[in-house]
Amino acid sequence: MKKLLLFSCLAVTSFYLNAQELYMPRDIKKAFKNETRAKDGKPGKNYWQNKGTYNITITAMPPDRVVKGSEQISYVNNSPDTLRILTFKFIQNIHKPGATRWRTATADYLTDGVKVDRFSVNGKDTKWNDNEYSPTVQYTRLAKPLAPNESVQLEFDWHFQASLRSGREGMIDSTTYFLAYFYPRVSVYDDYNGWDQLEHNDALEFYNDFNDYTLHVKVPKNYLVWATGDLQNAGEVLQPPYAQKLNESLKADAVINIVTAADLATKNITAQKAINTWTYSYNNISDFALGLSDHYVWDASSVVVDEKTGRRASVNAAFNDTAKDFHHVVAYEQSALSFLSDKWPGVAYPFPKMTVFQGYAGMEYPMMANDETYEDTTFSRFVAQHEIAHTYFPFYMGINETRYGFMDEGWATTFEILYSRTVMPKNVADGFYKRFRVNGWIEDTNAGEDLPIITTGENLAGAGLGSNEYGKPSLGYLAVKDMLGDDLFRKCLHGFMDRWHGKHPVPWDFFYSFNDISGKNLNWFWNAWFFSNNYIDLAIDNVSSNKNEQQIIIRNIGGFPSPVDLQVEYADGTKETIHKTPEIWEANLQQATIIIKSKKALQSVKLTTDIFVDADADNNSWKK
Repeated sequence: MKKLLLFSCLAVTSFYLNAQELYMPRDIKKAFKNETRAKDGKPGKNYWQNKGTYNITITAMPPDRVVKGSEQISYVNNSPDTLRILTFKFIQNIHKPGATRWRTATADYLTDGVKVDRFSVNGKDTKWNDNEYSPTVQYTRLAKPLAPNESVQLEFDWHFQASLRSGREGMIDSTTYFLAYFYPRVSVYDDYNGWDQLEHNDALEFYNDFNDYTLHVKVPKNYLVWATGDLQNAGEVLQPPYAQKLNESLKADAVINIVTAADLATKNITAQKAINTWTYSYNNISDFALGLSDHYVWDASSVVVDEKTGRRASVNAAFNDTAKDFHHVVAYEQSALSFLSDKWPGVAYPFPKMTVFQGYAGMEYPMMANDETYEDTTFSRFVAQHEIAHTYFPFYMGINETRYGFMDEGWATTFEILYSRTVMPKNVADGFYKRFRVNGWIEDTNAGEDLPIITTGENLAGAGLGSNEYGKPSLGYLAVKDMLGDDLFRKCLHGFMDRWHGKHPVPWDFFYSFNDISGKNLNWFWNAWFFSNNYIDLAIDNVSSNKNEQQIIIRNIGGFPSPVDLQVEYADGTKETIHKTPEIWEANLQQATIIIKSKKALQSVKLTTDIFVDADADNNSWKK
């Protein structure tokens, strides 16, 4: 009998311990086995990643839609593997007829895609086979395989037509272009998945290596160019008064109108050569984007982003003078960068500048955002801050957005609401958050909405993709913040970012880092929130009283370990608000008991869910 009892106890204990392990797909397991990643959340002793050096020249001559490019790439294989093929991303080919897209393309979206005019490997011209593995994923077989610790020299000449109506990139108007994903790029080769060969479908986002870039942009005179990186030759492309104002803005607190509508009318802003070449460069960054126009005005200023050193970041806005909200954008950028650097995530803005360009997308790029104009300046601020928040995830942290978009969109959404609550009334900030991030998920009851957050992006579609990348993970991060408290949460977040910035973290690196740094096994929480089909639905199950205490039983019908907020009213008319962090669910995810040490009898109890929107509010109150 004792042996049977012991066996039963061991079985239960073993089941409990196993239940706390995190599911790990086979490709991720391989990385941990190879010690490129470690169970303490740190990069493993064998961690590596590849890198390229890109020297790119782009020629754009609006209103001609043809954009011409040439580039030299030095690609270094830091992996332990010999690479016999190279895989490339041709994101512009999303515009080709027949490309896999998440929605129907209109005629003004479509183009012929990228045409490669010349390709060479190690100085030898090589025929480029426009293979149809996928329009957006191309590859070439190397005549000489690329061994570990060796490099290969690649050259491309190419051209494409700017799309008339894209969103993320293309023509804003006949003489204003926003160009992104405009160059052939070596795909990521990493330690868990090998070559990234996932197609771009215009919904899922991106996964890039940290490369060194130099970009030369050739445009007609009187065209201004804004781009990722540092402008290397302001004195060559701008007339002295405007170069001087740009230089002054780098240390200014006030907004400086570098180029106004009146200035543009003089047609003497830039050097008066037929073609000017604007040169931008930056090292160890994941992508480059640019905008150009002959009629956009330019505002700029700066903001201190590192109080310890006094380091400033330049903030810029490029827009049509008629866009009223954009006249406030530089001030929005200053406010956002100050908050992000000082408060949440509380890491000094890692780049030298930020530019918000008036376009159509509401889309982020390193040091740039492509945002629409809105009548409601509060909403303009909301959008701008979200895109700027992406600086940290994915551009500082190297997230694989295609597979694990919740690691960047979820964090940007979290920083978005924390910031919004400091610049607008809480009910307004929370209203935006619920309207755009949470309500759709809770109200839409189809099966796709309840798929685990850990589900990789290519296996999601429609509203389920949006919910899994934005609202659900953001609420998960906020729930952990509530459970750990701000100080410990900040310590964990900073520790994770210190370990993985400039690298390629996967979700398990995040989960294990928080476990390690907090000194707590949070796997019960990660399992329930990120690996389950759960949702938010709490209910008041029972309320009972005795002489010395009141007992309230809460059922967790949906399964997410959410905070619990109660408004209680006693028989004598007094009221009390009670808050319990998600830790209340650690012992029993299905049910929790809240005990109030009071002799006063309860008259009513109400669950208030705030941004943790409850799927069924009908069972959230009790009255005697």
